[in-house]
Amino acid sequence: MRLRLEARPDPSRAMLAASPAIATVLTLAAGVVLFLALGQRPGAALHTFFVKPVSTGNGVAELLLKAAPLVLIAQGLSIGFRANVWNIGAEGQLVLGAIAASALAIRFDGTTSGWLLPGMVAAGILGGMAWATVPAYLRTRFHANEILVTLMLTYVAGLLLSYLVHGPMRDPQGLNFPQSILFGESALFANLVAGTRLNTSVLFALAVTLGAWVFVTRTFAGYQMLVGGLAPLAARYAGFSETRAVWAALLIGGAAAGLAGVGEVAGPLGQLLPTVSPGYGFAAIIVAFVGRLHPLGIVAAGLLMSLLYLGGEAAQIVLQVPYAVTSLFQGLLLFCLLGSDLFVFYRVRRVRRRPATGGRP
Repeated sequence: MRLRLEARPDPSRAMLAASPAIATVLTLAAGVVLFLALGQRPGAALHTFFVKPVSTGNGVAELLLKAAPLVLIAQGLSIGFRANVWNIGAEGQLVLGAIAASALAIRFDGTTSGWLLPGMVAAGILGGMAWATVPAYLRTRFHANEILVTLMLTYVAGLLLSYLVHGPMRDPQGLNFPQSILFGESALFANLVAGTRLNTSVLFALAVTLGAWVFVTRTFAGYQMLVGGLAPLAARYAGFSETRAVWAALLIGGAAAGLAGVGEVAGPLGQLLPTVSPGYGFAAIIVAFVGRLHPLGIVAAGLLMSLLYLGGEAAQIVLQVPYAVTSLFQGLLLFCLLGSDLFVFYRVRRVRRRPATGGRP
């Protein structure tokens, strides 16, 4: 007797919609085991991780602040994922957007002109798009694998950032720390809620979510990209351009990531740092899939992932556990989602082994 996976002829839509919720419950169950292994009381530990961070108004503001770049990047990536264009380098595109915006803020430091912040937004978007043109060109011209190219370029972006904050863009009055000058008021987003770090950059996430929903559900270009992902041969037969879809997917993803980079340096950070992102570009990939590549689902998944970041910080302080627990929960969430999807699309069958026959046939 052996087991075999067999594709379901008609996967349940209800189970497909419920799969992220099931994955979340399984992640919490795994968290209980994890905290027991760390010598913590599971109930108190889970309360510290998931409830305490949002028990105050400032905590809710921090939740929205961290969710904004995750949602922003995931919306851009999901459009490419729908077309089977796998942009894994949003982290590097975020870094380039932050560098481009910071260069403008440093160059025009001290100006009180109202054009500086919109200029930084435009520069950040163009910086992210410019970094995405490299894998787009290599994919369409030489059939290079965009997964590898975008991922490798992320490390190049990190090294470029390190060079700049240690050299040309370092604050000369910063006691040799690798950081830029603090940006002036005209280069920063205004606060939305007094006494918190929540600023107007979160509005970009709402605007991009609305734009992604319109693009996916109401435009012919969005339909073309969806068909190209689900049925490439049918898309080619219908005359849909694969090259155009690749360029659109990567440029949209790069623009969203670059905009998220602007939101960080002109928002809570207020300057360019070597740690401009705690891994938002990679976490947004999980957000996109937990949200089922749907604009509204991505918002909910972004809030959940933001809570994991806040919970990791709270657990590190209160429970004295490593901050790596945050990454562990992120990985568990994706693993449980993939496992849930496996049983949505496949069933396990028991297959009897045929008895061996002796002699010649």
